Amino acid sequence: MGFSLFILMVTIATSVASPIHLLMPHSGSAGLKHPDLNCLSWRLAVETDNLKGWSHIPESCVDYVGHYMLGKQYREDCDLVAAEAYEYAKGLNLTGDGKDVWVFDIDETTLSNIPYYARDDVAFGFIPYNSTKFNQWVAEATAPAIQGSLKLYEQLIELGFKVVFLTGSREYLTEPRSRNLKAVGYTQWEKLILKGDNYKGNAVEFKSGKRKELEEAGYRIRGNMGDQWSDLIGSTAGDRTFKVPDPMYYVG
Repeated sequence: MGFSLFILMVTIATSVASPIHLLMPHSGSAGLKHPDLNCLSWRLAVETDNLKGWSHIPESCVDYVGHYMLGKQYREDCDLVAAEAYEYAKGLNLTGDGKDVWVFDIDETTLSNIPYYARDDVAFGFIPYNSTKFNQWVAEATAPAIQGSLKLYEQLIELGFKVVFLTGSREYLTEPRSRNLKAVGYTQWEKLILKGDNYKGNAVEFKSGKRKELEEAGYRIRGNMGDQWSDLIGSTAGDRTFKVPDPMYYVG
């Protein structure tokens, strides 16, 4: 019996070749406490917007965040948000005039930057944000889709929603952003809105202003999904908002 159990454990361990298993021995992803900080509690405070204005994740939580973002729990969390959004959306009565829209953020909402954030020189957000390096990554247009969000996008199109992508990326990145979205399955949209290259306001001001412009043009924002609270607060946030998890960075 003991030998059979050993063989089973070895088989399971060797059949799953994933980077997250390199992080597991050092991680508190099940809620275990690190010496100075419970990283599960820290992540909860981030997701509930009780921690504001932070510039990078705590050093003691690098392995925890890495394990979470690369692991099954993150994917399941995103899938649950998307599933709830679909349940809400399919219960709405659309007018059929092409003015019922769903607003999606891009980074960590529809496209995943995990390949970038997993790099040693980024360390899942422990190394402070470097706009030059990040925008070089965006220009590569190779970010994968977040699968739960892609499924929701397809369901919304089928229901008759018009989709608006609203991102804080600068306008000079319009072409790679468009190319990246199309390459992974987001093939149509009503509008793709980026931030002006010389815009100086904060994220809440920018996104609130653009949503107001949509409403002034006659659109009805029936749903709004983002990974940051700054995507979802401010004026004209929409009839209902949905937040997907992101413990790697904070945008105020």
